[in-house]
Amino acid sequence: MRAAVLGLLVGTCWLQTRATLPDTATALLLLAGAAGLFWLSWCARRAARFAILCSLVAGAALGAGAAALQAQQRLAPELPLALEGRDIDIVGVVDSLPQTFERGVRFNFRVEKTPAGIAIPPRIALSWYAQDSGAAPLAVAPGERWQLRVRLRRPHGNANPGGFDYEAWLLEQGVRATGSVRPAGASVAAASDDAASNASNRRLTEFVPGFSSIIERTRARLRDRMQAALAGRPYAGVIVALVIGDQRDISAADWKIFNATGVGHLVSISGLHITMIAGLFAGAVSFLWRRSFFTRAQLPLFLAAPKAAALAGALCALLYVLLSGFGVPAQRTLLMLAVVALAMWFGRATRVSHVLCLALAVVVLLDPWAVLWPGFWLSFGAVAVILYAGAGDLRHLRPRQAWRDSLRSAVRTQYAISIGLAPLTLLLFSQVSLVSPVANALAIPVISFIVTPLSLVGSVLPQPLGGMVLVAAHQVTAWLAVFLQWLAAMPLAMMSAPAPAWWMFALALAGMLWMLAPRGWPVRSAGLLLWLPLLLNQPSAPTQGVTMTALDVGQGTAVLIETASHRLLYDTGPWYTPEADGGNRVILPYLRARGIGALDMLIVSHNDNDHSGGAVSILTQMQVGRTLSSLEEGSPVVRAATNHFRCRAGQRWEWDDARFEILHPDDGEYLRGRKPNARSCTLKISVGTRSILLPGDIEAAQEARLLAEAPRKLRADVLLAPHHGSGTSSTVKFLDAVQPGLAIFQVGYRNRYRHPKADVVARYDARGIATWRTDQSGAVRIEVGDRLNSSAWRREQPRYWHGR
Repeated sequence: MRAAVLGLLVGTCWLQTRATLPDTATALLLLAGAAGLFWLSWCARRAARFAILCSLVAGAALGAGAAALQAQQRLAPELPLALEGRDIDIVGVVDSLPQTFERGVRFNFRVEKTPAGIAIPPRIALSWYAQDSGAAPLAVAPGERWQLRVRLRRPHGNANPGGFDYEAWLLEQGVRATGSVRPAGASVAAASDDAASNASNRRLTEFVPGFSSIIERTRARLRDRMQAALAGRPYAGVIVALVIGDQRDISAADWKIFNATGVGHLVSISGLHITMIAGLFAGAVSFLWRRSFFTRAQLPLFLAAPKAAALAGALCALLYVLLSGFGVPAQRTLLMLAVVALAMWFGRATRVSHVLCLALAVVVLLDPWAVLWPGFWLSFGAVAVILYAGAGDLRHLRPRQAWRDSLRSAVRTQYAISIGLAPLTLLLFSQVSLVSPVANALAIPVISFIVTPLSLVGSVLPQPLGGMVLVAAHQVTAWLAVFLQWLAAMPLAMMSAPAPAWWMFALALAGMLWMLAPRGWPVRSAGLLLWLPLLLNQPSAPTQGVTMTALDVGQGTAVLIETASHRLLYDTGPWYTPEADGGNRVILPYLRARGIGALDMLIVSHNDNDHSGGAVSILTQMQVGRTLSSLEEGSPVVRAATNHFRCRAGQRWEWDDARFEILHPDDGEYLRGRKPNARSCTLKISVGTRSILLPGDIEAAQEARLLAEAPRKLRADVLLAPHHGSGTSSTVKFLDAVQPGLAIFQVGYRNRYRHPKADVVARYDARGIATWRTDQSGAVRIEVGDRLNSSAWRREQPRYWHGR
C-alpha cells in the first residue's frame, strides 16, 4: 500500500510540472495500465520486490492519469477572449465567504443565467468596489442571488521565481474567470429581458437553499458575531481564524511575528485543533453514554460506548472541518480520524502509517493541486516525522511517572518536528525559525487547550455571555503575543538561506533521518554533517558583468541589478492595499528565495504609486545601505530611509566591473515643479561595451532634453521602455539615439492604461528591437557581459494552466 501511495504522489507531482496535459486517450490508457499493474502486483505478492515495483509504477500511472482527467475537466469552462473587458449582466448566487476590504468586498459567484449566446464559466471571482471612497462596505452574504453587471477577464497572476501562483490557486478553487462588478450603464449584454429593462445591480433572493450556501452562511454569521464582540481588538482575526479558518483579517505585522516564531500553523484550524476538539467531544459522549445520559435508557446495551464515542468524534471533526473551509490539514486530519473511527467501530487494529497513507491518497486523488502548496507537505511531513522518530508513543507510560513520561514524549515530539521539518521549511520558504521549539512549547498548549475551546464556545453562546468568553480568549491570545513578540525580536530568531539545490536538500533529508533514527543507531549527531551544504549555501551572483531581473509586479516597475558583490533595486512596484504592495508580495519573497538579506542601494525613480508603492515595505523589512530618489522630504519613503539622497544628473559610482551614472533629473527639473514623471531618476549601467538604460517614466519632453544635453550617453543594449510603453514616451528620435537590441515593457495584464500602446510597440518592431512583456512572459532575466542572454520565467517554468 505504501509503495502505491508513494507512486501516486510522484505521478501527481509529475503532472503538475507539465507545460501541456496528456489528451483524454492517454489519460485513460494510464488508468488502464495502473489497473493492470495493480492486478499484477496482487498476483505476484509473494515476490515482494517485484510486487512493490509494480505497485509503485501503478500508483504513478494512477496519479498522472487521474490528475490529467481532473485538470481537463476543470479547464474546460473558459472565458472566450472576445468577452474580456466587456460589460455583461448575469444572474447567480454568492458562493463563498465574502471578504471585506477598504474599498469594497470580494466573493466567489456561481453563475446561473447569462445572456443568450454568451458562455461564461460557472464559477467566477468578483470584486465590488464602493463608488465613494468613504462609503460603508457593501452588504453581500453567502447564498444570496444577485443580478450583477460584471466585467471579466481570464485568470491571470504575477509570475516570479519564489512567488505565489495565483492562477494555480484559482484553478484549484474551480474559479475560471475574475472580474469586477460594474456600475449600471447603457448598452450591455443582458441575461434576460428583465435584466435589460432594469440594469442596476440588485439582490433578487435573500437566500438560495443548498449545502454550500448553508455552510458559508453559517460561517458568515459566526464571523459577524465574533467581529462584533471583538470590535477594535488587535487579535480578533486570530480568533476568527481558529473558529472558521478565515485568516484574511490577520494583519501582515502579526503574520510576520507568527512566521518568525514558527507558530503560523497554529493560527488556523489545524489538524492538532481538530483532533483535540474531536477527542474532547468523543470523551464527553463516552462518559455520558456509559451513564445513559443519567437516564434509565441503558444505552450501552444498544450500542457500545466506544462505538458511540468514535461516531461522535468523527461527526464533530466533520462539522469543524466544514467550518474551516476544508483546507488540506483539515482534510488530512478528518480522513485519519475517520479511518480510526471505522477501525474502532469494526474492532480492527490499524497501523498509523497505513492511516496516514490512506489519508494522503484520498487528498491527492480528490485535490491533485494540493501538492503545489507548502501546507500539504508540512502537514503530512510533520506526521510522517513523528511516526519515524517514534515520538508521541505513550504505550509504555509508567503509572507513577505518567506525567514525566508524557512531558518527555512531548519534548521528543517537538524535537522531532523541529529537526525533521527544517530542511523542508528551508526548501519551501528559504528561512526557518530558530526559536520555534520554545515558541511552540508554550503556544501549542495555550492555543489548543485554552484559546480554541474558548473561541468555539464563545462563538455559539448567546450574548452577552458569548462576548465575555470571546474577550477572554482574545486576552489570552494577547498575552501569548507579547511572548512571541519578545522571541521574534531576538537577533537570531530566523535563519535564512537560498532555496537549496535538489542534492543539498537530499543530503539534508538523509541527515535528518540519521539524526532521528532509533536508539542504538551509531553517532546520530553525525547526521548534522550532511546539513552543511544546506546551511552554508550562499546566494548566487554573476561572476562578471551585470544581471538584470525585471520582476512581474503587474502595472509597475521593479528591477533588481546585481554585480559580483553588490545589489541595487530600481523601483518597488505598486501599492495594492494597506496590507499588500509590490514590496511584500513580490520583491521580498523573491529576495528571500534567493537568500538575499540586504541591498546596497535602493533607487525610487519618482513618487507615482506604481514605482514607489512597495518602498516602505522594503525599507522596513530589509537592510538597505543607501537610498536615492526624486521624492519630497516629507514622503513616507524618505522618512523610512536611513541614508537618503536626491538623485541628480552626474552622480556616478563603480561596483566591481560595472559603472553606474544618473542621467536625469538635473537641478532645474526639481525647480520647475512638474509632475513626478518628469523627475524620474534615469540610470545607466555600463559593463565594458554593453549597457542598460532605466529611464523610469520620463516622457517626450524629458527625452528631448536628454537628447539635447547627453545624446552620446543614451546608447544602450537593453532599454526598460519609458513609462511602460505609453503614447507620451519612446519617441522616434529617442529610440534612434538609444538603439537598443532588447526592450522590456513592465506592464499589468489588461491594465486600464492599455500599456504598451500599439503604435509604440510598432515603433520598436520597425527598428528590429526584440521585446519582452512581463504580463505575457512573467519576470525577465537578462545577463549583460561579453554576451547578452535573456530568459523569461513563464518560458522557463511553463505550466499547463498558464494563460488558460
